[in-house]
Amino acid sequence: MILKLISWNVNGIRAIEKKGFLDKINELNADALCLQETKAQDDQVAEVLKHSELSFYCNSAERKGYSGTAIVTKQAPLRMLRDMGIAHHDLEGRILTAEYEQFFLVNVYVPNSGSELARLDYRSTWDADFMAFLKYLEKTKPVVLCGDLNVAHQPIDLAHPKSNYNKTAGYTQVEIDGISNLISNGFVDTFRLLHPDEVAYSWWSYRFNARAKNVGWRIDYFLVSHSIKDNVKEAFILPEMIGSDHCPVGITLEF
Repeated sequence: MILKLISWNVNGIRAIEKKGFLDKINELNADALCLQETKAQDDQVAEVLKHSELSFYCNSAERKGYSGTAIVTKQAPLRMLRDMGIAHHDLEGRILTAEYEQFFLVNVYVPNSGSELARLDYRSTWDADFMAFLKYLEKTKPVVLCGDLNVAHQPIDLAHPKSNYNKTAGYTQVEIDGISNLISNGFVDTFRLLHPDEVAYSWWSYRFNARAKNVGWRIDYFLVSHSIKDNVKEAFILPEMIGSDHCPVGITLEF
């Protein structure tokens, strides 16, 4: 069995709907499509996705027009889990987990540390608690983690590492340590596994014509439990797919 899994921060599902989103879903043809930053309530997400003819699940933030995740899937999961079970983290709809027979698929929109790094301390706490949640799931079966992790892990993962280091949200040592901790605890960055030296980005600022100039960051990932890393047959980034300031990223898994 071969599964195609795709993750995409859509930066507003109602906004991208106006850019032919349902056609893009068909074009991507994923077995599971994980969406972040839907910026909509559950009923608003449902209004967009009800025409997709696929099953969908969503987890929206209490605050309207903010954050939010959703999964569109061909195969109905065994069960769905929302959030990580920690009250002060579970207000923003950032985690949606689908359990399938072979693995947990965890769709995440990691908190941004903010333009003034105002949420950096919170981000550090969130990263630690999220790691514990993933390791708890992993006791049952392997984990496939995907989404907008809001961090560039290595200098190769952003166009201007020196000028952004410890100054810009997404490339501080605290955030880098967060993803390094995931990797040191048995999760594998699938894109770097299969493309160790490739420069490729998944997000570009809307300012300064950054996407046309390919001045970007790789902050969208698929990480998998070490036990299934050999099941990953492809890892890809789709910069030609427009509609958001992020582009889709994906993997194929064979079981």
